[in-house]
Amino acid sequence: MNLTHEHIVVTGGSTGIGAAICDAFLAQGLSVINLSRRPLERANDRLLNLELDLSDRAATERVAQDIASRFSVTGLIHNAGLIRADLVEDVKLDDLDYLSQVHIGAAITLTQAFIPAMKAAGFGRIVLITSRAALGLQTRTSYTATKAGMMGMARTWALELGAFGITVNTVAPGPIQDTEMFAAVIPEGSEKIPSMAASIPVKRLGRSSDVANAVCFLAAGESGFITGQTLMVCGGASLGSLSL
Repeated sequence: MNLTHEHIVVTGGSTGIGAAICDAFLAQGLSVINLSRRPLERANDRLLNLELDLSDRAATERVAQDIASRFSVTGLIHNAGLIRADLVEDVKLDDLDYLSQVHIGAAITLTQAFIPAMKAAGFGRIVLITSRAALGLQTRTSYTATKAGMMGMARTWALELGAFGITVNTVAPGPIQDTEMFAAVIPEGSEKIPSMAASIPVKRLGRSSDVANAVCFLAAGESGFITGQTLMVCGGASLGSLSL
């Protein structure tokens, strides 16, 4: 794939899916700006780590404007996220507010900062990492609400930005085993892991590289006729119910 970006911004690129996405773009020879609370430890001159807590609205605005003033960003991959699990009786609205900022508010702020450069280039790729859980999953009220919101938001942006050569899509991972988020829910060695894999049509859990491959496809210059879509990277888990 011929990726034609000058600079791509990836949020939450220090571990797991985000790190795999950064690695995939770096392997393509691209310049990557990682926005996360921890750096991605790579010896690569084309990687710039910027420390940022996306829950901090003012800091996100400040960093976004700084990046936009220094770089021509034509790609944004909003990957950062977290769960805050609770049964509906125990859901805390502060958690909903927090996830709304990280998943949705930060995406809006970053996109607003980078749209001018994308419009000027007549080319842009925005990919929001949502989740198969957006279709529904126990204990995920705040998480699924905000992840589903990302899907609707991407469809709206696709309508607004398509005429400028900017596509907007979402990638919805299923259970991805090699991530901190997965391990926090199901520890390594748990008896749930083989039974979960057996319940998935492809009979395995996902890897971060599976998601990175999908993101690279949607971010490619050749993918300009795909916009407003959600690509489920879930091994077929979205075809039925998934029990954790």
